[in-house]
Amino acid sequence: MIHMTDIHPLTDFLRNHKEHIERLKKRGRAELLTVNGKAEIVVQDAEAYQKLLEAVERAETIAGIRRGLESMTQGKGRPAEEFFAELRKKHKIPRG
Repeated sequence: MIHMTDIHPLTDFLRNHKEHIERLKKRGRAELLTVNGKAEIVVQDAEAYQKLLEAVERAETIAGIRRGLESMTQGKGRPAEEFFAELRKKHKIPRG
């Protein structure tokens, strides 16, 4: 979440980019940059961005697992053993 104190004019960021970058790295939070008082750009340091990407990936994985479990409870899936047996037969893969 962007805090109200993390909003800065783009011109200030351009003039004082070193201070902004230091603050971004120290706080680990994004900053919202404005142009003519209107929100335009969000910036954050690379480490915080990587954490954000990992959190999104985790959330998407959990959502996918939940969809799969729901599908199975609705009887839309099939047992893994059945699928693998069909796959082995189709591609003539010996049972190992």
